[in-house]
Amino acid sequence: MDINTLLKKAKQAGKTALNESESKQLLKAFGIPVVSETVVLNKDDALSASREIGFPVVLKGLGSTFLHKTEQGMVHLNITDSQAAAAAVDSIAMVAGDQLEGFLVQPYIKGNREFAAGIFKDQQFGPVIMFGIGGTFTEALADVTFRLAPITETDAAEMLDEIRAKALLANFRGQSAADRKLLIRTLMGLSRIAVEHADIAEIDINPLLITPDGSVCAVDALAVFGNGATAIDVIPPVDPALLGYFFHPKPIAFVGASAQIGKWGHTLPINTISGGFKGDIFLVNPKGGTIAGRKVYRSVAEIPGRVDLAVVTIPAQGVINLIPQFKEKKISNMLLITSGFGETGATGKELEKQLIKQARAAGILVLGPNTMGICNPHINLYCTGVNVRPRAGSTAVVAQSGNMGTQLLAFAEHQGIGIRGFCGSGNEAMITIEDYLDAFATDSLTRTVMLYIESAKNGRRFFESARRVGKKKPIVLLKGGQSRAGNRAAASHTGAMASDTKVFDAACRQAGIVKVERSMDLLDLAAAFSSVPLPQGNRAAIMTLGGGWGVITADLCSEYRLVVPELSTEILEHLDKMLPPCWSRSNPVDIVGESDNVLPMEIMEELLKWDGCDAVINLGILGRKILVKRLMDAVLKADSTYSPEVIDSINKSLAAFEVKYIKHVVNLMEKYNKPVYGVSLMADENDQTVYRVASGRYKGLFFQTPERAVKAFAKMHEYQCFLMKE
Repeated sequence: MDINTLLKKAKQAGKTALNESESKQLLKAFGIPVVSETVVLNKDDALSASREIGFPVVLKGLGSTFLHKTEQGMVHLNITDSQAAAAAVDSIAMVAGDQLEGFLVQPYIKGNREFAAGIFKDQQFGPVIMFGIGGTFTEALADVTFRLAPITETDAAEMLDEIRAKALLANFRGQSAADRKLLIRTLMGLSRIAVEHADIAEIDINPLLITPDGSVCAVDALAVFGNGATAIDVIPPVDPALLGYFFHPKPIAFVGASAQIGKWGHTLPINTISGGFKGDIFLVNPKGGTIAGRKVYRSVAEIPGRVDLAVVTIPAQGVINLIPQFKEKKISNMLLITSGFGETGATGKELEKQLIKQARAAGILVLGPNTMGICNPHINLYCTGVNVRPRAGSTAVVAQSGNMGTQLLAFAEHQGIGIRGFCGSGNEAMITIEDYLDAFATDSLTRTVMLYIESAKNGRRFFESARRVGKKKPIVLLKGGQSRAGNRAAASHTGAMASDTKVFDAACRQAGIVKVERSMDLLDLAAAFSSVPLPQGNRAAIMTLGGGWGVITADLCSEYRLVVPELSTEILEHLDKMLPPCWSRSNPVDIVGESDNVLPMEIMEELLKWDGCDAVINLGILGRKILVKRLMDAVLKADSTYSPEVIDSINKSLAAFEVKYIKHVVNLMEKYNKPVYGVSLMADENDQTVYRVASGRYKGLFFQTPERAVKAFAKMHEYQCFLMKE
């Protein structure tokens, strides 16, 4: 019987799942290795089949309602004779009752390496493939990995290497390594089933047994029908070109303008005006009058000429009444700052739904509601609830939290990270995170995307959009709500093993998203991706002012799967001529606290041109000016014979050197196309993470700790590996 016929008959019979034999027929049709077995209907046939197969055998109860046969006492292993087989049949029949469809007789296959594989349907992301440790402790150990279907052979191979128990797949205690080709074929077969048979909600293969000779065999399987997930409301996509108008308006109207300091209707226009925005700004309030010396219009209808963007801060209940006015005035973009909508509960959600319905019918695009605002430093547009003004650059930022967004902008301003544009996406009633991703893909000024998100409106679209963008420019993402695991009514171990966090992490890995765990990591990666070239490998050369610092950094490299290779004979000979005899003669290269300013510049070039490394981690050159200044201040205080002018010249000389050193590093990155991750010896309130050099393609990048530098290198290498897959 072909698979389509088998599935059709099962559904016509009202089955919610295939029995084990039928499940294995499905797997076998897609190239997945399964155990040979015989289906029988009574005790005599079971005994006959057992003798024909040859003891020891396995006897199981067969029925489409038996979802967890082991727990139900319907699996009997290692049956060595006919008497034991008869007892097993009687026991199974008593437990199964009238749900019994027959008996399954299998050869007893030796093997103590048990894995699990399967499919389940995620509400947000659709079909997901699982692989991990199997057996009776599957859920307790939770050693699993996931990928969204369809997967590639590269995805499947990565899954095998991601579980903690991957050593069991290699040669292990006299047993041969697992046949990786068969394991990959198994995962690829599951992927094909997920794509070609949407009516299969779950498949659970447990155990997927590895025999002592390395063969792979599915000895138990379950396939469950159903949608597997509740359908979600899908918000229609927004044309990226239309979204761009929000960030390049000319005339802006502030609807709900106020003269009261502290109100949104006052803060937003004041920040926009003081930020240097060159377009026309109109203030709207039914009371009229003047605010900040500007005329206040009683309605948008009174405004002369066109309005590209309306920034709305009036109370939630009144917003819907603006729709006819905006339509009449041909205002097609609304930045809805106002809260009191979907975030407040059922009543707010209904109000938001009605607003969006009317806005869509009127051809009005709504950003928000409940948003912190937007900014585009390239046109001096700083329309946000707090007064932060990062410089223009290439990092696009979207945050689903207004407070987190403004924190990111403030840090970017302080650390010299250039911003392409920022948006607090708010409730995303009409414009979602997926729309922003599609816009970033086509925006020529965006080189790096930085996201803070708590959820995706459409997980599958988010994944596909992110994967498209990720092939062109890096996406660095921090997710809030990591601890909220999804509750799944799963019939199988496969579905029960999943959580919102695990599936989201899998989607990020597969899409090439650089996912971070802390807000500082998000900012560091935004700085790194916008400042230095991508490393082509994971080999680090370390240059340090002190041995201990270098050792710690080398340990961190090992922790983050970076390699610290031994120096070649050639580079050792070069460095021997430059450094004193007491130098370490190894990587990390300890320049033993030498005060010669030329030396670190020369050693830096030697390391970058060395073909044995892919990046240089530089510890301790920048920041010496702070220590020296403190010393000079102490000298002046303790010894009046020194001239303040002489002391000042020493301070200025070292400050000038650090500027020269940054330029030298940037020029070397241009020359050798390798990144340099700097770590400052000390930092003060004037120091930044990113240092610009006139006409340089790259920028100086200096962190305050080795951990941050190493992590930046590791995450950039992770992204480079994603690019290399294609």
